[in-house]
Formats: sequence, C-alpha cells, structure tokens
Amino acid sequence: MIDEKLEPILAEQERRNAGEPEFHQAVREVLESLGRVVAKHPGYLENALLERICEPERQIIFRIPWVDDGGQVRINRGFRVQFNSALGPYKGGIRFHPSVNLGIIKFLGFEQIFKNALTGLPIGGGKGGSDFNPRGRSDGEIMRFCQSFMTELHRHIGEYTDVPAGDIGVGGREIGYMFGQYKRLTNRYEAGILTGKGLTYGGSRARKEATGFGAAYFVDRMLTHSGSGLEGRRVVVSGSGNVALYTIEKLTAFGGKVVACSDSGGYIVDEDGIDLPLLKEIKEVRRERISEYARRKGSTVQYVEGGSIWDVPCEIAMPSATQNELTGRDARTLVTNGVIAVGEGANMPSTPEAVREFQKGGVLFAPGKAANAGGVATSALEMQQNASRDSWTFEETEDRLAEIMRHIHDTCAETAEEYGDPGNYVLGANIAGFVRVAEAMRALGVI
Repeated sequence: MIDEKLEPILAEQERRNAGEPEFHQAVREVLESLGRVVAKHPGYLENALLERICEPERQIIFRIPWVDDGGQVRINRGFRVQFNSALGPYKGGIRFHPSVNLGIIKFLGFEQIFKNALTGLPIGGGKGGSDFNPRGRSDGEIMRFCQSFMTELHRHIGEYTDVPAGDIGVGGREIGYMFGQYKRLTNRYEAGILTGKGLTYGGSRARKEATGFGAAYFVDRMLTHSGSGLEGRRVVVSGSGNVALYTIEKLTAFGGKVVACSDSGGYIVDEDGIDLPLLKEIKEVRRERISEYARRKGSTVQYVEGGSIWDVPCEIAMPSATQNELTGRDARTLVTNGVIAVGEGANMPSTPEAVREFQKGGVLFAPGKAANAGGVATSALEMQQNASRDSWTFEETEDRLAEIMRHIHDTCAETAEEYGDPGNYVLGANIAGFVRVAEAMRALGVI
C-alpha cells in the first residue's frame, strides 16, 4: 500500500502520463517503498522533490527514415528520455523492438535512475530506443537504420551529457554502426560517448557478460546471506539472449544446474543441464530459434512451443527476457513447485502480483534494479577506461563487477533491516537508490 502522503503524487503521475501503464507501474513500485522514508525524513516531501524525480529532465522523440534492401523508404520512431542527471551524465541502454513506445522508455529510464544510484558510481538515469524490429533484417538494413538513428541522436549525447549503451535488439553490431556514424558526423574519436563497444575500438572486457554475471553474483550473495547456497540447485532462466546466456554460464560455474531457457517461440528443458557452447552457437553465431537446440540434441531435450517456462519446476528462477513476463499465476506455480529464490535479470520482469506472491510465500526476491545492475556498472567501468585511455584485463574487470554486486546486495540488505523489514530486497533497493538521488538533488537546489 502507498502511504497517504504519497497517493496524490501517484495520482498526478497517472493523470499527466495517461496511456503509459508500464511507467505507472514503475512509479507505484518505488512510491510503495517510500512511506517509511518520508515518515522518518519528512524533508523529502518538500520542494516537490518526489514530483521532480518522477518528471524526466528531457524527452526527445524523433523520426528515423531509412531505405530497405528493396529500395523502399521506411519510417520508424526514435526516443531518448534523459531522466535524471543529479549523480552524473545520463546512462542507460538503447532498445530496438516493435513494442517500444514513450511509456516503456520512461519506465526503463525511471528504473535506471535508482539502479545506477545503487552501483555507487557517478551516473544518472536515462533510456532510449526505437520501434524498429531488427529480426529478419539484413546487415545492410540494420547498418542504414543505425546510421539514421545516430544522425539525430548524436546531437543529444556526449561523454559528459548522456552515454547510451545496448539493450534488447542492440548488441555489438548495432553499437559499432552507431559509433561509426557518430565519428563520421562529428569528425571526433570520442570513445566515451557509447558503451558496449567492441574491444578493437574502446570496449571493455567482461561488458558482454556483465549483466548476466552480475545477476548470478547477486543471487549467490543473497543465498549465502540467508544461510543457503547455489551448489546443486535446479535453475530455470527465461530468455536466451545476452543476459540469459551469461546468467546460465555464471550460475553453472557456481554449481547450479540450469535445465531450461526460452525465446519468444517457446522453451527447452534439458535435464542434463543446458549445453552452453551449443546454445551460444545457435543464438549468438547463427541467430536461430531455440527450437534448433532441441533438434540438434535430439530426444533427450523437450521443446515446448509457446506455454510458460515457469511451469518447469525449479529452486532458482531467473526471469531474464522482458518486462512483465512472469505473472501472478506463474509465481504461484513456482512457489508450489518449491522455488526458494528469484533473481530478476531483466527490467521489471515480474508483475506486481507476482512479487506479492513471492513475498507472501517467503521466497527470496532480488528486484531487477539491484540484481541486473552489473551491466550498467561495467558500462561505467568502460567509461573509466575510455577516460584514462586504458584497457583492463577480463579478470580485473570481473573483480570490480563482483565487488560492486556484493556492495549492492549488502546495501539493499542493510537498508531493508534499517527500515524494519529484513530480507525485503525490493524495499531495500528502492530506499537506498532513492536516498542517494534525493540527497544529490537537495544539494543542487530546485532545478
């Protein structure tokens, strides 16, 4: 429930941002945690501080014209929401997916504010993207689209202003095309204007792995903190993109047994444990559907078209695909089947009803703004390397990532305990992230 002092703020956000349910959901989730904070520190209600946090500093919408392989002119819509720069330059990914609209970008940008704050690094929150669908498009079409996208975006970003990265539909190929176009337009080699770059032109080792590795580090720390562990645990990971692949890799290294993963067409169950080299070949190299994994492995693997991967019994669940993929019904199924911990690798993949079911069932729950912060943390480390014209080893970078994720976990756990609800990582993450941003905003005056 939302504290009565905060209800008018939510009502006003819903009125001002009509037709943006994902953004409303993200704002509600944070405000539900802040009643104890404003009761203890009523100063946070002054000077419209909460209202200012909920209002983006800048919202940019633009047209993206491009030409397909058949010579036909296509039009897409681009977005960049620069949400909050109290802690540093705006930082957040670019998403290419047909579902992208202003409300989704605002929800992602709002979440990014607090996620970035939790890292302890000097980065603000932002997000961007387009309703362009890269699936089925040739390399040439993707290059021309990325060049057109950057032709507009380049005037709004910079090392000290806004530093985008990748997200769904935007990997190393797309970042490369966008960086090349930025360099062409500006006649400057500014490696710090994008992160997630290739190693040959200023990228960071371990960046590709960072979100998945970070989620695994957080869940491992959470289980250890509760007196349990990952060794021998049965794990289900939704998705089979970058986050899911490297979540699978690190959880396996920690002793977990990942038996299922998915894509938009269905899911596979491999009781022997997911064959990661084969999965990487299919998804990263060949860019094929996950059904190909079952075809290659034969009768030992079950492929289910459609359906819910959360029907597969597990002890650890890692939703790592997209927002609101795990429903209340899915959560009840997981609890019935004996899940003990859930770690969000994606941004807000569990619906509010699902989160309540997990908390009611005594399940350890790691929210995305904490558990998947490893990606943006390593992006900030990439920015450090670019600024110093340096390049760290994979081991150095992963050590920093592990340290940051342990810090995030401990901050969330200690904050939840301080505010009277030990083990509530949602509460701990929201309060800890909010307080850091709010203190910076108060110091900067009414801006």
